[in-house]
Amino acid sequence: MEKSFSFQTNLLHNKWKVDEQTGAVSVPIQHASTFHQADFDVFGKYDYSRSGNPTREALEETIAELEGGIRGFAFSSGMAAISTAFLLLSKGDHVLVTEDVYGGTYRMITEVLSRFGIEYTFVDMTDLHAVASRIRPNTKVIYVETPSNPLLKITDICGIVKLAKANGCLTFLDNTFMTPALQRPLELGVDVVLHSATKFLSGHSDVVAGLAVVKDRGLAERLYKLQNAFGAILGVQDAWLVLRGLKTLHVRLQQSSQSALKIASFLAKHPKVEEVYYPGLSYHPGHSVQRYQAEGFGAVLSFRLADEAAVRTFVKHVQIPVFAVSLGAVESILSYPAKMSHAAMPKEERERRGITDGLLRLSVGLEAAEDLIADFERGLSYVSAKESLAPSF
Repeated sequence: MEKSFSFQTNLLHNKWKVDEQTGAVSVPIQHASTFHQADFDVFGKYDYSRSGNPTREALEETIAELEGGIRGFAFSSGMAAISTAFLLLSKGDHVLVTEDVYGGTYRMITEVLSRFGIEYTFVDMTDLHAVASRIRPNTKVIYVETPSNPLLKITDICGIVKLAKANGCLTFLDNTFMTPALQRPLELGVDVVLHSATKFLSGHSDVVAGLAVVKDRGLAERLYKLQNAFGAILGVQDAWLVLRGLKTLHVRLQQSSQSALKIASFLAKHPKVEEVYYPGLSYHPGHSVQRYQAEGFGAVLSFRLADEAAVRTFVKHVQIPVFAVSLGAVESILSYPAKMSHAAMPKEERERRGITDGLLRLSVGLEAAEDLIADFERGLSYVSAKESLAPSF
């Protein structure tokens, strides 16, 4: 009888727990680029590693199981996964996109897809009426980030899925912030789930990787053909690193999420912080929706100071977080969206979305929450009153 384990246990006790041939408790890294064919007319399971590799397959099957899908795909980066999924579109198609989407996705849509005759519209996905009113006869994909990057807006996944199905659209959802540990969009009807596995899934700032998962066999075949044709596959060493990182995903995300709520609560009360964006705060507009569709609020939050001068002062005086691009690592990472993750977005577009020059994004790591709060309190003490305004709530 097949055993049914919790998600936490499945991270460790799955098909790839033990290598069948050797008994090894770590997935073997198969570096071969090509495979001998023993029969002239009937090829084996593997022929060329772009088309399939045992180590990459282990990761692809693992993420498919964790997300509740039937097939997974591993790519050389999160943007490779997103870009390959977008190749399901054709000239003349239209895509609806979350308004404050990750800057790399924004660049891909506005500067690359547009060159191939694919139309796009950005919309506030928290407003289902606005989404419904912007669906066109040629809309083929609704692309969702929830929580969104960097303002942590929450989209009603079931609401979007209903609209998509009623209009014959596919739904793509970037699940990087939540991971399947906290949110499983395929179970809510989403067609394609995407990840930057660079972030929480691997969790150690030592690999660049992307993943996609689907639940429909026909769509899986289409996406596999694109993966094989486009060729932006994940190398075996990196696939192994993601597999290793997955083993500790639950405990890492659990602690980081608990710390994120403590830090968000501290920042929300600080007089030099104008606004905090974190769905775990009860007054966040998407709090109730997040409670319904996910099993937690995640480890990423954003907060707004008065302006760039205040940000510069604060960043100069905090000691613990790494000041860098990316997120989801064991170390806390402080980012400045205006010049980092959303630098590809024109200033007027950023500001229209609320991504101001005073906005900072924090990915909470595994440090003690009390140490991070003390560090932030010290950093904020250097921000002068002239550089900040009173809280807006």
